[in-house]
Amino acid sequence: MDVMNKPNVTVIGLGQMGAALADAFLSAGHPTTVWNRTPGKADALVARGAVRAATVAEAVAASELVVVCVLDHPAVRELLAPVAESLRGRVLVNLTSGSPEQARAEAEWAAAHGIGYLDGGIMTTPPGVGDSANMILYAGSPELLAAHRATLEVLGDPVDLGPDAGLASLYDAGLLGLMWSVFGGWLHATALAGADGVAAKEFTAVANRWLKTVSWFLSTYAEQIDAGEYPGSDATIDIQVATIGHLLEAGEARGIDGRLPRLHLELMREAAAAGHGGDSYARLVEIFRGE
Repeated sequence: MDVMNKPNVTVIGLGQMGAALADAFLSAGHPTTVWNRTPGKADALVARGAVRAATVAEAVAASELVVVCVLDHPAVRELLAPVAESLRGRVLVNLTSGSPEQARAEAEWAAAHGIGYLDGGIMTTPPGVGDSANMILYAGSPELLAAHRATLEVLGDPVDLGPDAGLASLYDAGLLGLMWSVFGGWLHATALAGADGVAAKEFTAVANRWLKTVSWFLSTYAEQIDAGEYPGSDATIDIQVATIGHLLEAGEARGIDGRLPRLHLELMREAAAAGHGGDSYARLVEIFRGE
């Protein structure tokens, strides 16, 4: 696409993430209008060619595609409710973190005012914005995402989650939980190996290979969860209860905090006590569901 023909984009909110979004649009050659409650935060972007809007209304009027990334959803509504009529007929891309319920409420508000709406989850930190290896999740109108994909893909790989506007926030929350669980397990394992003098970098090189196998398990277990059947053909819960004992013993011998593996053991014992010891680890999903 010719740079001169690239569509205008407005970015409202210039915290670390909002500034990174605006920077990515500028780097891709999009005429970019920016607004922030503290005008000085736009200085570096203006120096690179962005247009500083004096008001939110001015920012909204500058572009068909309006991207907002502020502190929370109440802040989104506070900023945009007064300019709802100016937003009519435009597309609002809300990349503000929030709950699925908040995202659905914003989608309803936008629809009531004739505003196209996409809700998004940015699955990277600000330095990763603009890298196609990183995902940005979108939920809302698939037609709007398709129409603006060429513009939005400069921020990262756009992943379409479908018309339910709450799904980007839901996936975001779940994936962050997965991330923290992986971090916790890795830190515990690194502390364990480090107690015997293994450098974190050395251990992690092997751990990264192991995570590829773990990824295979996730795909296999996902099929079991969807089917509601948990054959223990790979490794039963009973076997894993015995195996985790080795981890706990090694940790105790080295003075490593064992709260995390003990939580896993507690969950597995609960499933076994309910008569599911011969099932796969995926059976534990029903404990999280409260079933």
